[in-house]
Amino acid sequence: MTPAIISGILRSPATAFLARLLLVFMFLGSAISKITDFAGAQAEMAYFGLNPPWLFAVATIATQLAGGVLILLNRATWLGAAALGVFTALTIPIAHHFWTMEGQMAQIEFYFVVEHLAVIGGMLLVAILAERTRTA
Repeated sequence: MTPAIISGILRSPATAFLARLLLVFMFLGSAISKITDFAGAQAEMAYFGLNPPWLFAVATIATQLAGGVLILLNRATWLGAAALGVFTALTIPIAHHFWTMEGQMAQIEFYFVVEHLAVIGGMLLVAILAERTRTA
């Protein structure tokens, strides 16, 4: 049985907002960084072979901002979570292809993939919880 104080914290709308903020913080921060350094964002896209770089930079910014804001506001959360989950999954073969590497670099990229999978799990959970609270 969950102690009453913990239950109160977990049921608090403020806690739910904080959890959503923490989940999307990296996406919103990345989008803001790309907006403030658009040339750097384009260079990043070019580095990963995404052409035209400006289009992929704009699409990345739009996905990160829209998905993050939808989750943060708990509106169409399923859509924001799906967008960010698919985006995160796509970064694995594009940027973190550890299976083509050797040694320490392969291990580091593998850890990035594991972290990305955890973020995708978080996206699934936030969508599930949003749906449950709407139908409860």
